[in-house]
Amino acid sequence: MEFTKWQGCGNDFVVVDFLDKEPIDFAALAVKMCDRHFGIGADGLMVACPSETADVRMREFNPDGSEPEMCGNGIRCFARYLYDYGRVAKEQFTIETLAGTMVPRIITQNGAVTAVEVNMGVPVLDGDKIPVAGFGAERVVAQPLTVDSTEYKMTCVSMGNPHAVIFVDDAEHFPLAELGAQFENHPAFPRKINTEFVHVRDRSHARMRVWERGAGITLACGTGTCATLTAGVLNDVLDRAADIEVDGGVIHVEWRADGHIFMTGPAEPVFTGIWQGSL
Repeated sequence: MEFTKWQGCGNDFVVVDFLDKEPIDFAALAVKMCDRHFGIGADGLMVACPSETADVRMREFNPDGSEPEMCGNGIRCFARYLYDYGRVAKEQFTIETLAGTMVPRIITQNGAVTAVEVNMGVPVLDGDKIPVAGFGAERVVAQPLTVDSTEYKMTCVSMGNPHAVIFVDDAEHFPLAELGAQFENHPAFPRKINTEFVHVRDRSHARMRVWERGAGITLACGTGTCATLTAGVLNDVLDRAADIEVDGGVIHVEWRADGHIFMTGPAEPVFTGIWQGSL
């Protein structure tokens, strides 16, 4: 089976094309392909499928086989795959996801792709829709959360998938490996949580590190940068457009007047190959 490998700010993905094939057990395939020792190695598997409501349907699977609603870096890479390989014939198109229909736009300069912009939709702020236990329909802004006997202030956002943004003085040295899983599995989050630890440098720049639900520490998280900007605006520490620096690069995020979040960042091909393992 042919595959392509992509990365966006170091967040890496395998893309397989099932637009003209019968589906298989993609969760099991993701566990095998994403393994960095016995497989290809990736933060996720993206599958191109037919859609009745959009140009293409994207299914995504984490390295543990779970299927999240959305992945911001992943959808940029997925969109570029569709464009580069002629699966769509336009620079702006629609992709069906579990989080709804996303609208990527391929940005080119002198005929070369330089970035991908995605309309990520309107952030969800109601506590019971994110979901966060105990808040009902109220917004969860700068609310206390105790992890490992330390109280943090969390601001929660859904970008189709749940996020808790924690503003810290030093994101670089935050003990992500030791505490990330405790945030992810905290009883406050019925469907677990992606957690961003963010240091605000000024109103248009922030440094973010992330623990992703089902994947652990990753070099970037596109939906996480959108959640970070949203949380920064809600806490009045970021303007409505900012550059969010992740471990693997910089993603530009803008919360426009119509309420939609737009994310712009790189999506780069790495290699292509033939999967010879079991399906």
